[in-house]
Amino acid sequence: MREDAGQRMGQDLKAMLTTRLSLKRQSWLVAAVCMVADGTSVLLRGCDTWQNWLTLAMTLAVDAALAGPARLSGVVAFAHAAVPITMLLHGQWSPANDAGILIAGYRAGAWLHGIPAIASLFALSGSLLVCNAFVDRGLEWGIVAMVKAAILPYLVGRYTTARRAYLAEMERRTEIERRDAQEAVAKAITAERSSIARDLHDVIVHHVSAINLHAGAARLGLPAGNVKLEGSLRSVETASRAAMVDLRHLLDLLHGDNSEGARQPGLDNLDELFEGVQAAGMPARLAVSGTQRDVPESLGITVYRIVQEMLTNALRHGDSDGVLISLEYEPDALIVTSANKVGQDSQSGGSIRRGLVGIRNRAGMFTGRTQAGLDPDGETWRTSVRFPL
Repeated sequence: MREDAGQRMGQDLKAMLTTRLSLKRQSWLVAAVCMVADGTSVLLRGCDTWQNWLTLAMTLAVDAALAGPARLSGVVAFAHAAVPITMLLHGQWSPANDAGILIAGYRAGAWLHGIPAIASLFALSGSLLVCNAFVDRGLEWGIVAMVKAAILPYLVGRYTTARRAYLAEMERRTEIERRDAQEAVAKAITAERSSIARDLHDVIVHHVSAINLHAGAARLGLPAGNVKLEGSLRSVETASRAAMVDLRHLLDLLHGDNSEGARQPGLDNLDELFEGVQAAGMPARLAVSGTQRDVPESLGITVYRIVQEMLTNALRHGDSDGVLISLEYEPDALIVTSANKVGQDSQSGGSIRRGLVGIRNRAGMFTGRTQAGLDPDGETWRTSVRFPL
């Protein structure tokens, strides 16, 4: 789990760095386009005096500053506002950094707040108003230039920031709602599991405990010499105690305690299953073929439960010849097979179907294939489950 968390952190850091580099490239691209547009405008008007060359140098410098960090947007806005005023003082007023002023106004609206934002807007607006109104174009042209080149980009920047904040808030609310929904589902599942655990504890565990106690009392009350009946009662006691252990494991799982002490039985515990069936009077054999190999613990638990269900079906519906369970290890699969003769008084009703459905469901969790039915002799019931490894 720690490795997964480390990988996620590394991926998030990589994505963040990639995003920052992309934004930096885009800011430099915007600055470069402004430098080309404004620089070309100055060159087309001619650079026959030192004032023209000063205008070109200042224009390229302030346009290049557009690629700087967002926190310097106010400084960049004041620098762009200073270029027209400087040109006006040297008698060289012309719209040299029009593109740069537009972007500077947008940056001021998008990234600045409070006094720095208002000051930047006033600097850009005042520069355009003064240079357009008091040269030769009149106050009306000054106001139009101020609105088009300073106020409008500033307002677009403010709108962009507000929209970005709105979308971020919507994403935050959606994330909170998603987490709340997940927590609600988790709480509902926990409550349902606790309810099931209480029912198991109050009903099933009580009855199994009673079976164990009564079997023990009956065995102790037997007259001496009745070995067969005493062995049967001992088998009942053993089976009920095993059922109690499994039930306690299940209760621990339902309560969320999956500790080592609540570990489920696996392939290493198959002998205990067969001993219980043999003690009940049914011959049961386990045959293992192929090269044994380690399997995942979850698969081992599933195989144990499937074998347990196979033995239970053989006890209920088989005859006295017993049951043969085989585990066949193939290079790419594990095959579990049970074979037993069908008893004369066996009823192939709902219990068989429920048992097979349980086997199929458990096998399906590991993409296992289940086959069940009578052999061609019409007497042997065979159930086979193949797990790919």
